[in-house]
Amino acid sequence: MMMSDTSCNLASLTEYVPSPENPWNVSKINHLYRRIAFGASKTEVLAALAQNNPSALVDQLIDDALALNITPPPSWGLWNRDQFDNAPLETFEYRQEGKKQMITDLLQNKVRERLTLFWSNHFVTEDNTYQSPAYQSQYYNLLQIHALGNFRDFVYDIGICNAMLVYLNGDENIKDRPNENYARELYELFTLGVDNSYTESDIQETAKALTGYVNTNNISWGDIVFDPSKFSNDSKNIFGQVGNWTYDDVINILFLQRETQVATFICAKLYRYFVSPTCNDTIVAEMVQTFIANNYNIATVLRQLFKSEHFFNIEAIGTIIKSPCDLNISFFNEIGFALPADVDLMDFYRNTVRILGQDVLSPIDVEGWQGDEDWISPDLLIGRWESIRYILSKAWSHNQDQFKDFLIGMPIGEPGDGNLVVTTDDVTLVVKTILLYFFPRGITDPVIFAEALGVFKIDGIPENYFEDGTWTLGYPEIPQQFAALLNYIAEIPEFQLK
Repeated sequence: MMMSDTSCNLASLTEYVPSPENPWNVSKINHLYRRIAFGASKTEVLAALAQNNPSALVDQLIDDALALNITPPPSWGLWNRDQFDNAPLETFEYRQEGKKQMITDLLQNKVRERLTLFWSNHFVTEDNTYQSPAYQSQYYNLLQIHALGNFRDFVYDIGICNAMLVYLNGDENIKDRPNENYARELYELFTLGVDNSYTESDIQETAKALTGYVNTNNISWGDIVFDPSKFSNDSKNIFGQVGNWTYDDVINILFLQRETQVATFICAKLYRYFVSPTCNDTIVAEMVQTFIANNYNIATVLRQLFKSEHFFNIEAIGTIIKSPCDLNISFFNEIGFALPADVDLMDFYRNTVRILGQDVLSPIDVEGWQGDEDWISPDLLIGRWESIRYILSKAWSHNQDQFKDFLIGMPIGEPGDGNLVVTTDDVTLVVKTILLYFFPRGITDPVIFAEALGVFKIDGIPENYFEDGTWTLGYPEIPQQFAALLNYIAEIPEFQLK
């Protein structure tokens, strides 16, 4: 598998402006959409190519995300346990509905939902731990609200949301028996990183300041609110600051006393997720300056990153192993095929990504999915191939012509290269165009390319047809040829990369 070492990526955060030496092209467009969202439709790729302005495209994608309303909560979004117990479905079925809604949003909402998925693996909760479908819905909406907003506000709100209070035992944290779970993860996983600029004493003292969020008015799965009688009024020493600190004070002290550490931890995590698992400290340090100067605004630092020469550098392309959501949802968005009416796509994807190790709204543990190589153990690889093949087989049974229609008008590469047309008769060009479209960097290995070319030619078409102009993209067997190649592509290692 071609993996790149991004330590070779010497490009800066300077805005990338296309030039004859470094042109805008299909690879860069798909790179952007696969990272910042979940793939681009052919229409979107063609529009981006014609626009020839990466920065304007990044701004538009982020502006659209900021303008998007949150997903309307379901009718059961504020129910308590009694209401779920008396409802027509089992409780877990409502949580499955919540997961299906998230899959629907991932398929449709581009940048905002890419960030929602990212933050669900940062501020981790597991819905089978807190169990309440209403808590799940509230937590999901909170992720959407803050996905591209102010990180400090995000940290504040997430710590006292019902799902998190139950998940990390904040709802058991009282003055006589402080529970340190949330205080520990607040620093270790959410803001500073393991053993970075805090002590065991800081955790103990912070836990005391977080006491009191325990009151549900005796309503199981009700709203958890602050109870002053359960709050520790002891003096607390947090990062050397002494006082009778409350929850609000903890957040204030953290962001005042550990500003650079928080910004560095978050920017490094954004970099590893969106650019490369190998961190570039120089780039991260520049992101940190932007993050702090803009009061922890997430959208601002992402604009800088996604517009940069560093992000569009060839060494950043094809460096990340696709998660199950990446693999399936991006492919579906890119191919855009219609499926039979009896295919419940959202339920198929909800279940498929779960089987492949990415059960949405329920990461593997409090540290979240570690990603990358974890996604492609041998037992998971076959399932990854099969999930792509299932969609292709359903699309084929529904309408074979759509396989031909996708190829007609497909962009060849750079803005001046034009598109494939019905009269295109260069079979090598066609296969090269397809491989460049679906692989991060196309296929440079001549053996794999020759194999792909052979697959595309399929049995039954005389070889001389490809040489004398008899074969074109108008040939009757084109749907079968493209379907054969797509099924072959699913198994090639480079297809697992983005």
